[in-house]
Amino acid sequence: MVGFGGTGVMLLGVVVAGAACGLLGLLLVRPLGWVSAAAIAGFVWSVAVIGLVTLVPAEANPGIVPAEGRLTSCSWDIGGPAPDGFWIFQSGQRALNTVLFVPAGALLVLAVGRWRAGWLLAPLGVAALAGYSVVIEKTQLELARIDRACDVTDIIDNSTGAALGALIGLVLLVVLQPWRHRRRKLSGAHH
Repeated sequence: MVGFGGTGVMLLGVVVAGAACGLLGLLLVRPLGWVSAAAIAGFVWSVAVIGLVTLVPAEANPGIVPAEGRLTSCSWDIGGPAPDGFWIFQSGQRALNTVLFVPAGALLVLAVGRWRAGWLLAPLGVAALAGYSVVIEKTQLELARIDRACDVTDIIDNSTGAALGALIGLVLLVVLQPWRHRRRKLSGAHH
């Protein structure tokens, strides 16, 4: 049986997703401008990274999880003991869960900020990121094979990270003003 997982698989997925999102950004530069193109591509990439980090098994071969050892519900021990973080982030699981969603929240706000509907899309997007966290935790519960644990604290930390990111995104909106980076219409007469 070939194992799937581990840090190497996660990093390879991050690089492949980054390349695909880089191409997406290049395709969007001309019609949307560099700020919106980078924000949209970065948002898609950050969502992919979240999925890779949370759904790829931490170990290359997690083994078999016996049915009697499988959890049947999420942990509701809010703020309870959390494992250490990955080798990249030594500060602990709670901080990692929060930080992981910050870029997605910031890039989401920056991505939708060029349109008037952004005032509606940004809060809906942050709620969707919280929903994404719920789906991830449910998947971790249902797929014992990935050797992850479902924890309501993770949903709280992820949602907090998305909200903090959205606040950072508001600051970036004021600084970068994506609505000013529109495609210039070419006209027959040059002034």
